Amino acid sequence: MIYETSVPYFVHFLNSLSAILKKAEAHCAARKIDPAVMLNMRLYPDMFALTRQVQIASDSAKGAGARLAGIAVPSFPDDEKSFAELQARIAKTIDFLNTLTKEQFADAASRAVSFKAGGREMNFTGQDYLERWAKPNFYFHITAAYAILRHCGVEIGKPDYLAGGA
Repeated sequence: MIYETSVPYFVHFLNSLSAILKKAEAHCAARKIDPAVMLNMRLYPDMFALTRQVQIASDSAKGAGARLAGIAVPSFPDDEKSFAELQARIAKTIDFLNTLTKEQFADAASRAVSFKAGGREMNFTGQDYLERWAKPNFYFHITAAYAILRHCGVEIGKPDYLAGGA
């Protein structure tokens, strides 16, 4: 059950994020906005910029998938500087998630999950990790990216967020 309530949802919303970023890139082109301006936008000075929100959403999805499957978390450098590079990162994350099998998640609910966050050691069972950390963190950063783009005037709405790139 852990697989069914994690991997397909991560893939779905990463596809939504990809579609939203395509609209943002088109918005920049249509209005002759330097894409770097939008990629570096943030909602408030102490919040992460759009690029970092996408990177963290990617990290959250691949980290959750790997930890719950009991395998090493793949490491991606955080060096994206364009919409194309963010799209490639999302695609690479989806490709990784699609390598995971339901069988790898057989004992994921009770599996011990430990990692460092903010300098602290975090310890969960797989079920608690998924529901109390991984999903909320993932959706937070997807939503922050959406909010930044909406704030910048990109014509997106809730259906774009929910559509899964359809």
